[in-house]
Amino acid sequence: MDYSWTCHCCGKRYETLPFDFAADAPAPWLELSEQDREKRGAITRDVCVIENEGIFIRGCLEIPVFDHPEAFMWGLWASVSEQSYQRILELWDAPIPENEPPKFGWLCNSVSIYPPAIGLKTNLHLRGGGQRPLIELEPTDHPLALDQRNGISMERVKEIVAELLHRP
Repeated sequence: MDYSWTCHCCGKRYETLPFDFAADAPAPWLELSEQDREKRGAITRDVCVIENEGIFIRGCLEIPVFDHPEAFMWGLWASVSEQSYQRILELWDAPIPENEPPKFGWLCNSVSIYPPAIGLKTNLHLRGGGQRPLIELEPTDHPLALDQRNGISMERVKEIVAELLHRP
């Protein structure tokens, strides 16, 4: 598969095309001062807990790409209940759980190229084997939910990458 492309912003030619971007932390964590983070919370690569605010799980929101085997991936965070969190931890390293219902959550990141997305309803689908859960957005008319549901073109992937890599 040819991943070369020319950026419409700068005209530079690239030989690789990133298919994933990730948020390092949920928005509530980023809003805390360093002092509050030390006092009230903890964060790892996959879990963030903030006292009196919530529990957040990092997951993968996949966007299908037309005529391409690989999905475009957003690494985002969703808040979950204590009960869901305990079940996610229980099954994190287990084999792929059969018939395990998705865990409800709220999206806790916005993606800069979309309208604000914090607070969109999500379902986290556990994959087991140490993999981050898949994040499925509730079907709405939000552009991120529409892209997840309907897919995007390879040209749109290139536009997204150009916009994200060339922000002032």
